[in-house]
Amino acid sequence: MIADRDALRFVTWAQSLQTIAQAGLTYTKDPFDRDRFERIQVIAAELLALQTNGEPAAILADLKADPGYVTPKVDVRAAVFDHNRILLVREVADGKWALPGGWADLGESAAEIARREVLEETGYDVSVTKLLAVLDKAKHAHPPQIWYVYKLFFRCELRGGAPRTSFETVEVAWFAREQLPPLSLDRNTDAQVHRMFEHHDAPSLPTDFD
Repeated sequence: MIADRDALRFVTWAQSLQTIAQAGLTYTKDPFDRDRFERIQVIAAELLALQTNGEPAAILADLKADPGYVTPKVDVRAAVFDHNRILLVREVADGKWALPGGWADLGESAAEIARREVLEETGYDVSVTKLLAVLDKAKHAHPPQIWYVYKLFFRCELRGGAPRTSFETVEVAWFAREQLPPLSLDRNTDAQVHRMFEHHDAPSLPTDFD
């Protein structure tokens, strides 16, 4: 794998190539241009595989499964507090911890997704009270991935429920800011979780954005 300092540059190049290829495949009527755009898409998949340790064929299949003009995906995360402790879940995928959340789905608002994800992943019922941050994932210390992502962080108030796991989570727990466990960096960074504590301490802080 290429040195870490160059990884983001390669991912950005690959995402740009994918954007060009997918837009071309969406709008072109020329079969020769279609062949050229398909080749660009293959190159994008190979570059992304180099940086994410994925299989080029699998990544290419994922890219082809999302047709149309390329736009960022949306990841929704919920910051739920019990006094001075934050709610985290341990992910099945990597065994590390994250704020409850996941990809945005069609047919629900971002706030509805945050509330549902908390209930499904933790067993707790919450109300969504404020949008705390809208972040460009590429501008933060996340590992490289194939998609360009915007991350939405919501403050949620605990209303009830009891802890339970899901098919995506193996543990649910509350943590003080000085005792955070190893975090799932694909989902949230230490700086982001600590920023949620700052918003908890100062509820009047404005929404963060890149």
